[in-house]
Amino acid sequence: MNNQITPQKLSKYFEVTKKAFELANDSKNKLNLKTERADFIDMIERYIKDAEHFEKKGEIVDAFAALNYAHGWLDAGARLGLFDVHDSKLFTVD
Repeated sequence: MNNQITPQKLSKYFEVTKKAFELANDSKNKLNLKTERADFIDMIERYIKDAEHFEKKGEIVDAFAALNYAHGWLDAGARLGLFDVHDSKLFTVD
C-alpha cells in the first residue's frame, strides 16, 4: 500500500535525507551567511537525530515526520543559497 510508512520506506527516506545533508554540509555557502548556515545545519542534525531516536523506539510515524522536517530545512537552505547544491533529485533547486 502506498499510504503506509513501512520500515523500507523509512529506510529509503533516511538514505535520501542523509545523502542530501552530506552534500549540503560539504557545499559552499553562496551568501556567506555563516551564522545562519550553522543554525540550519544544527536544526537538520537535530531532526535527523530525532528521527533515529524515534525509529529505535519503533515510532515510525514520528521518525518519518522528523526526516521530513530535516529535509524541509535542507530544501529551504538550498533555496536561500546557504547550501550551494545542484541536485534536483535531492533538493528543490535547479
